[in-house]
Amino acid sequence: MPDHDSSRPTLADVAAKAGVSASTASLAFSGSGPVAESTRERVLQAARDLHYAGPDPRARSLRRGRSGIIGVVIEERVREAFRDPIAIAQFDGLSEEIGHIDAALLILAAAGPAQPLAGVKAMPSQSTQAVTVEDAPIDAAVLMGCSPRLADSISALRNRGLPVVAIEGYPADGILVIEQDNKDATERGAKHLEQLGHERVAIVTLPLDLFHHRGFVTDELLAISSSATALQRLEGARAIFPDAPAYAAAGSYVDEGRRAAREILSVPPQDRPTAIIAQSDLLAVGVIRAAEELGISVPDELSVIGFDGVRVDGLWPYELTTLEQPAYEKGRAAGRAIVRMLAGGEAEPVAFTSVLHVGNTTAPPHP
Repeated sequence: MPDHDSSRPTLADVAAKAGVSASTASLAFSGSGPVAESTRERVLQAARDLHYAGPDPRARSLRRGRSGIIGVVIEERVREAFRDPIAIAQFDGLSEEIGHIDAALLILAAAGPAQPLAGVKAMPSQSTQAVTVEDAPIDAAVLMGCSPRLADSISALRNRGLPVVAIEGYPADGILVIEQDNKDATERGAKHLEQLGHERVAIVTLPLDLFHHRGFVTDELLAISSSATALQRLEGARAIFPDAPAYAAAGSYVDEGRRAAREILSVPPQDRPTAIIAQSDLLAVGVIRAAEELGISVPDELSVIGFDGVRVDGLWPYELTTLEQPAYEKGRAAGRAIVRMLAGGEAEPVAFTSVLHVGNTTAPPHP
């Protein structure tokens, strides 16, 4: 039997009529995310046309008395999350599944004041959120990365007795984790470079800590680092190249990759790395742009490898060598787990594997 009254329109119906993704419809309807005003009006008009008034508290899977809202807890700022194509794909997958029970998403950002750290710069902190995991009207929560920095959020969610699923991150008691093979995948990418003959390799990492410190990775930075994804990928790269220097970016953006690469590559040619492992495709594109600006040929003088497998506009003539991850499917897996848990069932952890795609940005090192 369907999980909702088939005569009553659902959020998925609204998304289809408005011609947007399920996550965009959810955010536009709830007002909890950065959606263009024209898109928001299109979604609201579709809702009016379909006589859709909002999540149905009578929905079978949500049972009477629930809010019909699933919280998504992120460590970064909301506007940063929606610049990340992987985060967007995960939101889409999650929304697709919870749309079957006519639920909506509420984005909760966890942030705090930046800590001073020698030699690196922290991004400005975000103001305190008016709605928190302690009082948000949610029926369940999805954690986008379950790091130690979210310990307080996890504790609050446990105290409320809510189902919780984490997309990646460090396992915690009572938290179902949707896993990604970050370490093993990066190690496969590093082995690809090793097999090509590279020995001098550098790494550009995703933000390693909550405060997005930027700069060369030191023991001091590692001591306060909590990002499972970044740390696992760093571990995978250093399993093959243990002495590889690493530079922590302040976000998964092209400009951050360019900034990091200019720091790494602004040394005498004999000291330059012959390859750079970037922890996201956007960072990898920034590395390529920096190399172009410095007159360094890719891949003849510098091989570049990314992670994600996302489409990046304007990259031609390059086809990026990267680790392709199933971000949309990870979001769907988290959504399926939430739906099952809300229905009183048991949900099992799921592990996803990335695939190495060899493009034209890697080659043997220049003799």
